[in-house]
Formats: sequence, structure tokens, C-alpha cells
Amino acid sequence: MKVLTFHAPGDVRIEDAPEPAPGPADVKIRVRACSTCGTDVKIYNHGHHHIVPPRVMGHEIAGEVVEVGADVTGWAPGDRVQVIAAIPCGRCGECRRGRMTVCPNQVSMGYHFDGGFAEYMVVPHNVLDVDGLNRIPDGVSYAEASVAEPLACVLNGQNLARVGAGDDVVVVGSGPIGCLHVRLARARGAARVFLVDLNRERLDLAADLVRPDAAICGAETDVVDAVMKLTEGRGADVVITAAASGAAQEQALQMTARQGRISFFGGLPKDKPVVSVDSNVVHYRELTIVGANGSSPAHNKEALQLIASGAVPVADLITHRLPLADALDAFGIVARGEAIKVTIEP
Repeated sequence: MKVLTFHAPGDVRIEDAPEPAPGPADVKIRVRACSTCGTDVKIYNHGHHHIVPPRVMGHEIAGEVVEVGADVTGWAPGDRVQVIAAIPCGRCGECRRGRMTVCPNQVSMGYHFDGGFAEYMVVPHNVLDVDGLNRIPDGVSYAEASVAEPLACVLNGQNLARVGAGDDVVVVGSGPIGCLHVRLARARGAARVFLVDLNRERLDLAADLVRPDAAICGAETDVVDAVMKLTEGRGADVVITAAASGAAQEQALQMTARQGRISFFGGLPKDKPVVSVDSNVVHYRELTIVGANGSSPAHNKEALQLIASGAVPVADLITHRLPLADALDAFGIVARGEAIKVTIEP
């Protein structure tokens, strides 16, 4: 079969590999869709400390069961499934407290296990042990189901930031994650959603699809001033920084309303992770700053239902569909900001 394998930073190859065989507690699937994200581009360029090469990449996975291990029950060939990316252990203190997103023993598809940029892959028992193999609802395509994983991360972030009815929400970053934040905020009853990006072309591409109440280009206007004017000087109830930008995190404090919430959703580069926070602004305005790290198996299930119900449409966010043979091209498309979501269909 064909796979996309990471060997070293800058050395990612499409190559032949033997079809994998499932162990007694595993499930083998025929990958039907595996979407790409900015993290894949980072791995391509810089590697990752959890990846020991060679490793098949890809973590936004949907496919069809073709074989089940001897000890597996409840699954059969032909089942349509979505696979979680972040796999908690299910046993530690955090997992027992229901905090699976911060499991210290977490492992991941495409990092510790071969991922979905392949014709076939094995879903390890670790996924099944935490109920992380999900049935794709009727009417949801494989490509749409592959977007459930990033939507699950967005869902976790908005739960932590308590996005709800009547909120004015600012989303900084108009990539696929930013687009999903806009759509989910609307589904949760936000009054208005404003989308911000430095890149005018990327912002316009996203705004044409998700239709925010205002699209603010940071290269052309003062973002804080624009948000304050849009909110009659009050500021936004929630600001979500869905971009790897310390400047955006610092700006968030300046445009958040009293008792507002700020989500540091996008992580910062490891060589520049420190930002300046005016503690008195947080203190006197009673602001809440939250992080957001991945998703749990339960978030993935909820994300699939949001897609199936139409509450959060994702089909139109998939702007490019490529065969596995062109998967390397996908990284360039993502890096240049020419797409919202690029899905590989082996």
C-alpha cells in the first residue's frame, strides 16, 4: 500500500509499505479521508518530540472497518468510523476526574502510532479502550467525519470559555480552526461573531464561507479599536485566539468586556512562549483566561452529532480534496493559506 511517512524534518515521503495486520484487540480500517492541518506542516518542517521516525503521519481520520481482532466485539467489516487523535490513558487521576484532555499519559495517532495518510491503518486497542472509535452517523460523509477531530478541539475550547447565548465573540485567526469557532459560536447562540486575521486574502476566503458579522483585517486597521467600536465601547464577551500569535493574546486583554473570557486556543512557538499580561486589567475587569488543549473521546462524539444535525456545517470548509499521491502538495497549500481545509482521500 501507499503511505506518507515522516523520516526527518523536511524529509517526508510517499512510499510503499506492507499492509498492517491488527492485533487481537485492534481494528484495521481502510482510510477513506484524512484531513490536514497546520500541525502537519509544523511536523513536516520541524518534526515533533513525540515522533520517532519513520512514522506515517495523519491524525484527522475517517474510514471503513475491514478487519477486527479476535478479542474485539461490537465492530464488523463495513462499519463507517471516525478515529480520535488524542488518546488518554483512561486510568490516571486526571482521567478518573473526567479531565481526559489533560491526561499526562496521552498518546496520539500519527505521533506514537501510524496515522491516516495511508490506504490502510490499524486503530490500536488504546483507542478502543477509551471508546474512541466512533460510528459515523448516516448522512455524514467520510470527509466531513474527518473534520470532527478539529471540531472536537474547538468544542473543548468553547466549553472552557463558556461561549453561550447573547455573547459577542471575537475569533482571531481565519484558518480552519477559526472558521469552526465562528460556526460553533453561532450554534451556541452567540449574538455576534467577529473574525480577525492579518492576511486579507485568507480572511476574505474564510469570511465568504462562514459570514461573520464583521471581518477585521489586522494589517489594515487597529483590531482593538475596531472591536471596541463594534461593541459600542464595551468589548467582546469572549475573545478566542485561534492563531499562534503572542501579539493576539496581548491584544485580547485590551478588547475583552468586563467579566469576559479569553481563550488562548492557539499555542505559541516554543522559542517565544511568553506574553505580557497586565495583571491589573485581569484583576479589575474580572477577566478569565483559559487554555485549551485538544479534545476528549466524548468531544469527538458530540462533534459528529453537531455535524450530522447541521448545527455546525463543515462540508463547504473542505476546499481541496487530493489523492494520497498528491499529499505532499497539501502541505504547501496549507502553508500558503490557499485553502480552508485540505482532505486527503487515499
